[in-house]
Amino acid sequence: MKELVEFLARTLVNHPEAVQVKETQGDTASVLELKVAKEDLGRVIGKQGRTAKSIRTILNAAASRTNRKVVLEIVEE
Repeated sequence: MKELVEFLARTLVNHPEAVQVKETQGDTASVLELKVAKEDLGRVIGKQGRTAKSIRTILNAAASRTNRKVVLEIVEE
């Protein structure tokens, strides 16, 4: 899942080298924290959160194949 989020984020932003994804795994769920450059934050979130919602939808579809739950948090510095 971490690689999927990294791939999606790197294709969206202007500074792909600044993309960082941290994964924390629990028993039935994983939490992914996405950090991007400050000027790319709007690109990842999108208008009214549409891009972030789309990324979360793709993640949940991929996670459902393994019977896990994935939570994506976009971290703002």
